Amino acid sequence: EDSLSFYSFPDLDARKISSSNMIERLNKEIRRRTSVVGIFPNEDSYIRLVTTYLMEYAEDWSVSRAYLSKESIDATLQIAA
Repeated sequence: EDSLSFYSFPDLDARKISSSNMIERLNKEIRRRTSVVGIFPNEDSYIRLVTTYLMEYAEDWSVSRAYLSKESIDATLQIAA
């Protein structure tokens, strides 16, 4: 019941919140980037590549390609409070 409470927020598009498309796309991109390398010499090099990509992705997302705008999130949090 609590997991569906986001549907009660008026200004958010429920399709954006409930969809796993962003996560699936992110996983697909990580698989693509790691398959280009092929064989990693050790686990640390794999983690370094994935972490670097995730940091780049998070920076891009927070600056320009935000899925939900900061304003809409702030407005929703004010309504929920």
